[in-house]
Amino acid sequence: MNRKDFISLSGLGFLGLYACGTSNLMNNRKPLAIQLYTIRDAVSENLEKSLERLAEMGFKQLEIYGYNGKFFGKSRTEFQSILKNVGLEVISSHHTTGIVHNEKGTLLNDWERSVDDLHFIGSKYMVCSYLFGEERTSEHYRKLPELLDKSGEITSKARIGFAYHNHDFEFEKMDSEQTVYDFILENTDSELVKMELDLYWISKAGFNPLDYFEKYPKRFPLWHVKDMKAGTRDFAEIGNGTIDFKTIFEAKEKAGLQYWFLEQDSSDKDIFESIKISKDHIGKNRFFN
Repeated sequence: MNRKDFISLSGLGFLGLYACGTSNLMNNRKPLAIQLYTIRDAVSENLEKSLERLAEMGFKQLEIYGYNGKFFGKSRTEFQSILKNVGLEVISSHHTTGIVHNEKGTLLNDWERSVDDLHFIGSKYMVCSYLFGEERTSEHYRKLPELLDKSGEITSKARIGFAYHNHDFEFEKMDSEQTVYDFILENTDSELVKMELDLYWISKAGFNPLDYFEKYPKRFPLWHVKDMKAGTRDFAEIGNGTIDFKTIFEAKEKAGLQYWFLEQDSSDKDIFESIKISKDHIGKNRFFN
């Protein structure tokens, strides 16, 4: 606003409205969210202090991992109390299939109980997070859509969305010319099974997220946002790598984006230093809104 406009608005009593509008623009920024796996070492040492540190850095929302009938060794009531104390909310939770490691908290081991516990703490999504090496066979891939659909049916009854999270191996070809990722997308119910798109892994595999947004619109409500180093293609802080986040975020409506999570699987720095670098870059670029 230039000086002339400032004086005019002041005289007409509009300055307060302008300031309010500016404040609203700032408040409309999406709450900062992080996949807790990023600080898994700190979590294993002290859960509550780790969450407090994230809250102090400005994070408001989490995606969690490791539920096995308990949340990091805590009952759902204990975990909910910790979340309230530090001012964080769980948006999403990661779970494996149970095909190889049939433990509590997996899709195949008392999934209803898992859904009930995640519903209790207020989670909006539950995500199939990973396929172990032994599961990456044509036989298992062909059975996967049915398992994902059934899992999504159960979460939907609790008004929790369900999604599948990718790495790079899903972009390998199956028996035909079709990738595993396309096979999952085309053989699951689009209302029951959404996708949590990991922008690092799809980029590392050599595929373009925009192509998938065009082909399967509104199927990608969750994203993992992390960057990739030039040359080595290792994990990088957001803004310190090669991924064109601006162009990807411009297509967020087509994708159906609802929530996205900062994540960095590993770092050559202290992980909290890396998180701050990513957070500072996010703060400087409004396209992350």
